[in-house]
Amino acid sequence: MMGWMEERDELRAMRREGPLSDLGDPHTYRVALYVLLALPVGGAAAALLTGGVVAGLLSLPVLVGAALLLGALWLVGGLADVQRVLAGLLGVGFVRPALAPAYTGVLPWLRATLSDPDTYRALLFHVVQLPLALLCWLVLGLLLAVAAVGLSAPLWASAPERVSPALLTWGNLSAQPTPLAVAGLVLLGLGAVVVGTGVLNLMGRMWGRLAGALLSQGGASEAARREVLALRRAAGRVALGDDLNATLRDLTDQARAASTARTVALAAPGGALRALSGAPLEPGDDLADPDMGGGVPLSGGAVVRTLGGGGTLALLPVTLPISSGVGGGTLRAVYAPGRRPGPDELAFLLSIADHAGTALHAAELIERAGARAGEQERARLARELHDSVAQALYGITLGAKTARATLERDPVRTRASLDYTIRLAEGGVSEMKALLFSLRPDALEEGGLVAALSQHAHALEARHGLSVHAELGAEPSLTPDTQAAAYRVAQEALHNVVKHARAGAVWLSLREEGDEVRLEVRDDGRGFDTAAAGRGTLGQRSMRERAAGVGGALRVSSAPGEGTAVVLTLPAAPAESRERA
Repeated sequence: MMGWMEERDELRAMRREGPLSDLGDPHTYRVALYVLLALPVGGAAAALLTGGVVAGLLSLPVLVGAALLLGALWLVGGLADVQRVLAGLLGVGFVRPALAPAYTGVLPWLRATLSDPDTYRALLFHVVQLPLALLCWLVLGLLLAVAAVGLSAPLWASAPERVSPALLTWGNLSAQPTPLAVAGLVLLGLGAVVVGTGVLNLMGRMWGRLAGALLSQGGASEAARREVLALRRAAGRVALGDDLNATLRDLTDQARAASTARTVALAAPGGALRALSGAPLEPGDDLADPDMGGGVPLSGGAVVRTLGGGGTLALLPVTLPISSGVGGGTLRAVYAPGRRPGPDELAFLLSIADHAGTALHAAELIERAGARAGEQERARLARELHDSVAQALYGITLGAKTARATLERDPVRTRASLDYTIRLAEGGVSEMKALLFSLRPDALEEGGLVAALSQHAHALEARHGLSVHAELGAEPSLTPDTQAAAYRVAQEALHNVVKHARAGAVWLSLREEGDEVRLEVRDDGRGFDTAAAGRGTLGQRSMRERAAGVGGALRVSSAPGEGTAVVLTLPAAPAESRERA
């Protein structure tokens, strides 16, 4: 279905770009006006420059000659400004340098003008303009003459012979056109009109490229610099990726600031606007129209259309990977009447569209990762609740039933069942608090690391029957991030004791020594061979990464039958960091 729609849009674009479309395009008539003015303007420029140089050289022995030569040199730039204004008819825009040089005297001005490549490019344009304009006049004049003769054939062919003599006369021989010949001449005239409009637009593109190449007053390098800066900022914004809507708005701002477009917008595949930057929309812009009167551009290309108000619209695809299964929409740039984007500007806008596609894809991946992480966290929480709180509640239920059954006939056993039930309840409460700490890292800031480790140790003792010897002391001087890393490392180490060590006792200590905070988890379990284990299990690697992430170090020492010791060394937080925290 999508392939058929793209083929339909491409065929529609081909029909609208047919030979007769040039007749209804306002750009054609602006080009005709430019070509009409090019010959007299070029002749005037050539006459002024040639007259100034010749007069200056002839009167060089006197001071007037030097002034005339300087005036001719100034005319090169002044006439170039006139040519730049005239090139606006072709839709060619020029970017002036950000800072114009200040006038500091004749000699510095002369030195700067003679060393400026723009001077010689402008002079070359003045040189080639007159002969090229004369050639354009000759070609268009010939086509107009053919069109005039052909289209007026029915008039002069049907006139009386005394008013319209025979078309061809040679001695005593003469020929009068037949109706078939008149029809052929009319078709020839129509063909000359169609060919003339096509040739006229070709001339417009030729003059536009010539003006853009020779009359750019440092504008090409300046425009390239602005585009590079815009792309660098856009890449930085996409890499940041903190807010999709803000990223898309910033991309449209960068695209409008570094281009000649009046308005730049990002639209979703259905036509809804995602972001808009630039001048308010005018009647005929129709940016929200999903079809845009010309179809969605094919991947990797741009579609340029003329709007109802005389402006120009450029549509560029925002592409997403095929695996995403959705379209990225379009980037749409609106230009003022008489302006059209060049190939370089379209390439720049296409790069911005690619950045927008990257931002949309990154947001989609982040959303997927968040959903996946939520599922994994819910699964982990379900396992934790099943292994801890659910088991404790089951044990409490059994203890309560046993106490009720033996309440009257065996008070001693009833008291033992109640003591067992109370221990299970306390362990379940501690385990629940430990789960809440794992789900809410900010709880460390409220209760502190010592309180979190105490509750976790108490839950471990109540649930698994381990003898936990905690020497935690005062709250150490740690930043919130370092606190969280220390708690996660202790949590993983104690989990390994329960899962692998088969220990009967665990020693947990936390103390601050000068500029360091030392956390140690030691057990009397079966231990393992550290040389054979290499860098350890996934849990050990996770602990090492957490320690390194906050500037700490982790050491694991163990031997078969001698238990395991996990020692975490962390840098103490400076006083000013603790005050800010």
